[in-house]
Amino acid sequence: MAKIATVLTSYFEDVEYTDPAQSFKEAGHEVVTIEKEAGSQVTGKQGEATVTIDKSIDDVSPQDFDALFIPGGFSPDLLRGDERFVAFAKSFMDDKKPVFSICHGPQLLITAKSLEGRTATGFTSIKVDMEYAGATYKDEEVVVCGNQLVTSRTPDDIPAFTREALKLLS
Repeated sequence: MAKIATVLTSYFEDVEYTDPAQSFKEAGHEVVTIEKEAGSQVTGKQGEATVTIDKSIDDVSPQDFDALFIPGGFSPDLLRGDERFVAFAKSFMDDKKPVFSICHGPQLLITAKSLEGRTATGFTSIKVDMEYAGATYKDEEVVVCGNQLVTSRTPDDIPAFTREALKLLS
């Protein structure tokens, strides 16, 4: 079973973390939350979910994980201001490990300069950013690029997002 690195901080979109994470766990995968400080608590922007962080970004390496999960909300925008998270995400893309990114999640991949030549989707407000980053943007519920990158637009897309992510993990 896969060990999935999940990068998030406060103001993540609650269900974009909780629903896929629950599905990953139910399928037997390990979901490890990563932020600046292990043991800290982060809260979703809707106030519906509070997550205790498992590991500090300083205590992990991309080599420790099989896949990367980037929930949306404001969290990816906050994380991309920290070069440690940018380098972490870039490593998964460079190593062609599975990356699951929903809503505003691709913002971290934009800053990592990892979307050029890829086909992806995300929340409509970052469409132009993704295109400037070199991605071919598709307005579809889920886009799978090259048996590596799974992207979706909104919480409504979570079932398709999770289905395709789990396919890559199997």
